Amino acid sequence: SAAEVRARCAQGACLVSCHGRLYDLSGFVRLHPGGEQLLRRRAGTDVSAALDGPPHRHSANARRWLEQYYVGEIEPGDEQVPPAARGLRAEQGPGRARPGGCTGDGTYGLCGVPRDLVDWQKPLLWQVGYLGEKYDEWVHQPVDRPIRLFHSDVLEFLSKTAWYVVFMVWTPVVLYLSWVSYTSLAQGNTRLFSSFTTEYSIPVHKYYFPFIFLLGMILWSLLEYLIHRFVFHMKPPASNYYLITLHFLLHGQHHKSPFDSSRLVFPPVPASLVIGFFYGVLRLLLPEVLGLSVFVGGLCGYVIYDMMHYYLHYGSPKKGTYLYGLKAYHVKHHFEHQKSGFGISTRFWDYPFRTLIPEETFKKED
Repeated sequence: SAAEVRARCAQGACLVSCHGRLYDLSGFVRLHPGGEQLLRRRAGTDVSAALDGPPHRHSANARRWLEQYYVGEIEPGDEQVPPAARGLRAEQGPGRARPGGCTGDGTYGLCGVPRDLVDWQKPLLWQVGYLGEKYDEWVHQPVDRPIRLFHSDVLEFLSKTAWYVVFMVWTPVVLYLSWVSYTSLAQGNTRLFSSFTTEYSIPVHKYYFPFIFLLGMILWSLLEYLIHRFVFHMKPPASNYYLITLHFLLHGQHHKSPFDSSRLVFPPVPASLVIGFFYGVLRLLLPEVLGLSVFVGGLCGYVIYDMMHYYLHYGSPKKGTYLYGLKAYHVKHHFEHQKSGFGISTRFWDYPFRTLIPEETFKKED
């Protein structure tokens, strides 16, 4: 009943209605890209109009996402109840059948959301390759549930990483290599173009290290964009089981379950292989110390990127700040614009490559 909804909201729950259907968003408020307080202010109200905007017109994926929190419908008869309300349905536990054909296990029948194409009780990595032409649409319909990739508990454990592990593993490496680079440059033996000519080679002083370090960070931001766009968002051929499986392992799993906190940063072991490859490339292109200085700047950029990526999913930046805008931008990439918005730590590269997510066409609310 409407009275029960008001009582639950007074106790701290966040229940909202939409076209007579009731949803419990208590577990989602921290993740909402508009901020927790925005949802808290709407607790106990009808959000039907808010889904159409302004300030934001919610996508089909966002509406599908909402159905995961469906708990029932509200008794008619209260003037504060939405006019489309239908008969009372009791809240039911996870996994049990719910009114309108909904279930709590991430599959939906008559809710307007297709039943899932995989068995969530089994590891997904070996199933997705069989989806074929349905894979691309399926993987870009996000759900709020954890993913299991492997049968093996050991492999499954190694595929998950807490956010602080990246910081703990790579920050000491960045600090140590920065010290090595600076002290090596201080010896005054590093010269640019010395492999081509000794007469016109350019000495690289230790005072240049901050600028070389910054160059490495800028190069990383470009690399971040290119990898995200052309590797993580490649469209695997529908007939190739192995490429579909590889895509899901690299990035598809993140788009399917964008709030799985254990899969938001790159595990250190596979990351070390990729990092080692780029270090080798820089060693071939630049003098040893100079290449190391660029590399350590890029490594620092990677650490910042991974930490920021986690924060954009789980943090609550203050409205109007740079990170607030990036969070909204990145969530739009997940829920509505999967073929644009490839910048994560910065939107800079989306401008020259023309992949910027378009702004809303209507005016914002005061």
